[in-house]
Amino acid sequence: MSSSKFYSLASPTPKLIDDVKLVDKIFHHIDNKTTDLGDIVWKEPVNNYLDEERFNKEIDLIRSSAVPFCPSAALPSPGSYIARTAALTPLLVVRDQDNKVRAFINACRHRGMKVASGTGCKKAFICPYHGWTYGLNGQNKSIPDQYGFPGIDKKDHGLHEITAYEKGGLVYVIQKKYNDDDQTDDQLDFFTPDQEVFNQSEISDEANWKLLYETLLEGYHIKSLHRNSFYPYGLDNLNVVETFGANSRIIFPFKRIEKLRAQDPENRLIEGSITSVYSLFPNASITVLSKHTNLVIIEPISPTKSKWIIYSLVNRSNSKLKITADDAKRDGEFVGSTGQDEDRAAARAIQNTLHTSANSHLTFGYFEKAIVNFHRSIDEGLNLRK
Repeated sequence: MSSSKFYSLASPTPKLIDDVKLVDKIFHHIDNKTTDLGDIVWKEPVNNYLDEERFNKEIDLIRSSAVPFCPSAALPSPGSYIARTAALTPLLVVRDQDNKVRAFINACRHRGMKVASGTGCKKAFICPYHGWTYGLNGQNKSIPDQYGFPGIDKKDHGLHEITAYEKGGLVYVIQKKYNDDDQTDDQLDFFTPDQEVFNQSEISDEANWKLLYETLLEGYHIKSLHRNSFYPYGLDNLNVVETFGANSRIIFPFKRIEKLRAQDPENRLIEGSITSVYSLFPNASITVLSKHTNLVIIEPISPTKSKWIIYSLVNRSNSKLKITADDAKRDGEFVGSTGQDEDRAAARAIQNTLHTSANSHLTFGYFEKAIVNFHRSIDEGLNLRK
């Protein structure tokens, strides 16, 4: 595939099963001691978690994809900005004066210095090295002592812009120059503008980004790895798994879903009885928990190092449950200090064995359908780009 077009394994707008059918399917699995299954066993070479050349190709794939950068609510007003590295590229994402989200490579057009860091709200971005100044639309507003740069036109020296757009409460970026219609059509609505971002954090791990991502995509490990954290509240190896294009939705039911059996199917509220994990190819996910939702972007740093970017938002209240920011924070503290830490430790431990002769490949079976879809999509993407 030519590098002039962004990469997508998008399906048409996904037709995920509704809540009524979802609850019925979960009860069927509970009653029959079954779970959703894939249909192939996938063997992923361990070298794909270690090889520098493979890693660079995956970085190129991420740069060529529409990837969530942050929730729209993290850029609440004109001048709001976030500066961070994504797929090894320093980016600056800002809401401009017309309330449009824009994304730029975070490099001054003079000597390449970053013009912003962290988060905040500004009317303009001033390079700390020599004072070149850029507006919220990226245009060069000022070159101090411009007479010292004959032939340099400010109009041609604005920040380098890349594609950014909003859909369903998320800001997406694509790190190449594309047309406005180069958006995938399988992106769901996750957030509303009034949802509060109550926490943003970053975590580094000595593990390949795919090992960390895999921990989010199956329930086969719940009883073994999360015996004292998630398992007392959840079910062992029972999931509903739907794939759409390169993406997937994995449902993790809680034991308390049994309370819905006695209710009329059309009046059941499934919120609070399941955790939903949406895998957003290639390196982002949305985890909808009882009282809060996490947007997670796993940023590859090297073949053996990664960084988690996590935004936590308060879930919307419903007719039976009023959710406050304090409720969401308590929910987030439990998830972050228990199950997530256990998943991360598992990925790091696997990374430490990959260079040995113990395994030539990692094996993913029928219970790991979403992981198989993830690896198959990576391979298809890399092959298309040859």
